[in-house]
Amino acid sequence: MKKILITLTVLAAIGKTNAQETIYPAPAQSGNIALTHATIHIGNGQVLQDAMILFRDGKIVSVGPTEPIKDNAKIIDCTGKQIYPGLISPVTDLGLSELSAVRSTNDEYELGDINPNIRSIIAYNADSKAIDNTRSNGVLLANTIPQGGIISGASSVVQLDAWNWEDAAYQTDGGIHFNMPYLERFSTEGDPAKDALEKIENVRNFFRQAKAYLDESKHEHTNLKFDAVKGLFNKSQIFFVHCELVKEMMIAVEFAKEFGFKTVIVGGTDSYKITDYLKQNNIAVILNEMNTLPAMQDDDIDMPFKTPYLLQQAGVTYCISDPNQMTRFRNIAFNAGIAAGHGLTKEQALQAITLNTAKILGIGDRTGSLENGKDANIIVSDGDILDIRTNNVIYAFIQGRQINLDNKQKQLYEKYKYKYGLK
Repeated sequence: MKKILITLTVLAAIGKTNAQETIYPAPAQSGNIALTHATIHIGNGQVLQDAMILFRDGKIVSVGPTEPIKDNAKIIDCTGKQIYPGLISPVTDLGLSELSAVRSTNDEYELGDINPNIRSIIAYNADSKAIDNTRSNGVLLANTIPQGGIISGASSVVQLDAWNWEDAAYQTDGGIHFNMPYLERFSTEGDPAKDALEKIENVRNFFRQAKAYLDESKHEHTNLKFDAVKGLFNKSQIFFVHCELVKEMMIAVEFAKEFGFKTVIVGGTDSYKITDYLKQNNIAVILNEMNTLPAMQDDDIDMPFKTPYLLQQAGVTYCISDPNQMTRFRNIAFNAGIAAGHGLTKEQALQAITLNTAKILGIGDRTGSLENGKDANIIVSDGDILDIRTNNVIYAFIQGRQINLDNKQKQLYEKYKYKYGLK
């Protein structure tokens, strides 16, 4: 009986994820589309009033004052609306983890400590129902990251409107992820710092061996793990180091110096303490959870909120993330809004979830801002996208395709409005 109950519970949980089968990817853009009479936030700090944006074949053709359209185009009047670049979430497990309580719906972890050859894109599930919820809040691109071990593997940027992982792939295997062992940890057993340093040295030795292997003109045997980090040495991949404290970030910088890696800190709670050091070494930072307590007891209580401003003032390249699995990464705009209330201007906060993110992930030449020649990744909101009271995405386009913004929560809202006669 116990086994039957467990089976029924699992089936019920999985069933809840299969209730949005009418939400499917949009076809390729056909014809010209013009969004007119809107306030357009370019994403680079510039704002245009009563402006229009024209795009065709998935690319932005022009952005400027609203004027008569010479070519035939589908015109969408956006009077009183706000237009933004599509938001980009740099730290997610979208498509890799569905229901944490149901093991069969999770495909983000791999056994072993050093697994650079693991590719998140292969495991990406384009049918994940969490994607619809995240997308409806304006997040159009996401960097999906494998978990587990010290080197967890390669992440890929996906666009959130696809039939399968091949369609979703926006940038494949763009970075290798290193989960820095904690150098400070409360423990009554052993020496955590010593254990952490030994693991870090093992990783350093791995990269030294990989470099020697890659320097060889030919190999008697293929080493998949060494081949997987080739892009780090030729700088076609990014070295993402997940760490929080000053000592850990300094080790990450030393890795960058020794091996010549293009390095990005993910987390960076204490990054505001070493801004000059980070800037000097050209290290970018992806800030994680903002709605949290400070790392140290003597830190200001609002330190997580104002860290973006301190990095901005110091000239450190940074972006803002929302790694919270409970919200499924959909609150990234509101994290930026919090930063805007603690020193950043609204446009700086917007840039921290659009153009800055695109540059850090290595896709800044294709997206992140509304400029001619870039992909038409666009969202239209009734109000300020950073304000939870006015954020309401009414149109979204990925590479010019107008996508469906429906999701399970919206369907239930309409269902119960009808049930109780509230329509």
